Amino acid sequence: MTLHAEVDPADRLVAASPEFLTLNERAGGAMGQPLANPQIAAMVRLSRRLQIPLSRAVTIADMDVDIDCWVRAEPGSRATMLTISPLRERAAWRPVQPALAVPYPAGADWTWDVDAALRLQRLSIEAARRHGIDAASVLGQPLTRLFTLQSDPHGALPLLEAVASVDDFAEQPAVLAGSVDRFMLAGHVRRDRGGAFAGFAGAAFVHPAGIRPDHRPRTGLDGAFNHRLDRILRAPLGRIVANADSINAGADGPIDPQYADYAADIASAGRHLMGLIDDLADIEAIEREDFAAEAGIVDMADVVRRGAGLLAVRAADAGVTIDRGGTDEPQPVRGEFRRILQIMVNLIGNAVRYSPRGSTVWLRLQRDGDRVFAIVADQGKGIAPEDHERVFAKFERVDTSEPGGSGLGLYIARRLARVMGGDLTVDSAPGEGARFVLSLPAA
Repeated sequence: MTLHAEVDPADRLVAASPEFLTLNERAGGAMGQPLANPQIAAMVRLSRRLQIPLSRAVTIADMDVDIDCWVRAEPGSRATMLTISPLRERAAWRPVQPALAVPYPAGADWTWDVDAALRLQRLSIEAARRHGIDAASVLGQPLTRLFTLQSDPHGALPLLEAVASVDDFAEQPAVLAGSVDRFMLAGHVRRDRGGAFAGFAGAAFVHPAGIRPDHRPRTGLDGAFNHRLDRILRAPLGRIVANADSINAGADGPIDPQYADYAADIASAGRHLMGLIDDLADIEAIEREDFAAEAGIVDMADVVRRGAGLLAVRAADAGVTIDRGGTDEPQPVRGEFRRILQIMVNLIGNAVRYSPRGSTVWLRLQRDGDRVFAIVADQGKGIAPEDHERVFAKFERVDTSEPGGSGLGLYIARRLARVMGGDLTVDSAPGEGARFVLSLPAA
């Protein structure tokens, strides 16, 4: 739509299309009065003085929006003719209100601040140096330039959910960019004096009670490749997942539900690939000749309860009950906490995935002599005896037509169990469910 107006030699508006007249009146002008927009008025005077047509971009303020226009002023003997072509509307500029002070989450290893666009505004300098971060290069950049966000055990990104709901968040898994160091992020929401979202007062927690990749130096061709996984694959995939989740959550405004579903599918596929990258990095670690688990005393009952808790939401969504009876009494074993948790999350996750709706997954602990056994039993369709060893092979899946992982989880789990002096076995038959047994040395 093109708007028109005429201005006399005294800079008064003498004719206008209804649309321009409305804009001019809302800005405080009127017919027979000087133009209300000073930029257009200045163009008219310059065009008349030079006696040449002028064209330039002008912004017209209209209530709560700014209208970017292309304006042409053409001088005539009796009036200067104006032609206004609106290009786009955008929200009117408003001064940014300072964010109100809020405390950082307690117990943080280091802290950071982001604004409403999730751009880093502050970073703990000492912590940045300790982790090899050039603080000057990341300030003003999106938080995702510093951290690759990962989904939690329930497939969600707590930070993005917090943006959508304007609320605090916690337990956001993340990987430090350019490394394999993992953190848990948390943040308290910040608001400006008008109550609008102004960012987060954030915290990073090192050594979370989750699964972290091996930190030993990598060697060889595979090591060089996997050392670059974060740069080559993990970082761009993290951005894809984060952007798709933002679209799905409507963080930038409502969208068609069909496109929101597309975004959810993209995020789900991205998380699947991120899981595969994690598995490949784990394989590189556990297949090294010098790989060894950290020696320590771990309460197996606590690990089983934690694993069940991490998968509680997924089980509820699948209509599966997790029965963890008999896991209240401590059962100390020798091994590495995060590796044992990794095994249990894999076993319980598989049991939930392959269990029919309305069924139960049983978790039990037993001690026999110098061994402690953690048992995960489901009511799925079972595994034929000839496939019992095959399920522990690399990249093997018994039924590729069913939704599942990469075929690496059980391979990694058994190798980890054996590195810690234990084992992982299966007892199953078609139609009778599956019973996986993790054994570890008793402490």
